[in-house]
Amino acid sequence: MTGITDLCHPETVRVAASHQAEAEKIAAELAAIARSGMILPGSITQRRTRCGRRNCGCHADPPRLHGPYWQWTRKIAAKTICRWLSADQNRDYTPWIDNDRRLHELLARLEALGAAAFEADPRWKRQPKRPTAEPEPHPPDSVGGARLTCGQPASRPPFAQVSPKREDLSAVRSYYQKRLT
Repeated sequence: MTGITDLCHPETVRVAASHQAEAEKIAAELAAIARSGMILPGSITQRRTRCGRRNCGCHADPPRLHGPYWQWTRKIAAKTICRWLSADQNRDYTPWIDNDRRLHELLARLEALGAAAFEADPRWKRQPKRPTAEPEPHPPDSVGGARLTCGQPASRPPFAQVSPKREDLSAVRSYYQKRLT
């Protein structure tokens, strides 16, 4: 393991041989996709349509629709983008879309392998357990200076903006009761 400085390198973390073999297979498939050419996100669908002429066979019963036409669809910034393709374009671009789907499948498998290796790391079992915190005592019923220290030790004076204040609200309450009656 000498000379490896990359923390993401498989040799840095001891990975199970089965995980490593599977990751190597996925890497080989990813390299094959990269060598094969292009990747195109989206999908291609076959469409058959009706025209606007009333006497056309596409309005008959049963209809003989026009087509097939090929439509490439993709989302860009939450908007659907569509393009009509010729039969030649459909034949050329279909493998690119297949490459995109395969790429997403391989990345999902690679992520699952990484998560499994992460969870299987024996160092998780060796970590010392944290000491359990003592249960916090019940807070006092009255508001005192110790509760208004904003996390500062009680020996330090509280912040200037925070000061314990007690008001007699009975006079305010009686004032509003008189106004309501």
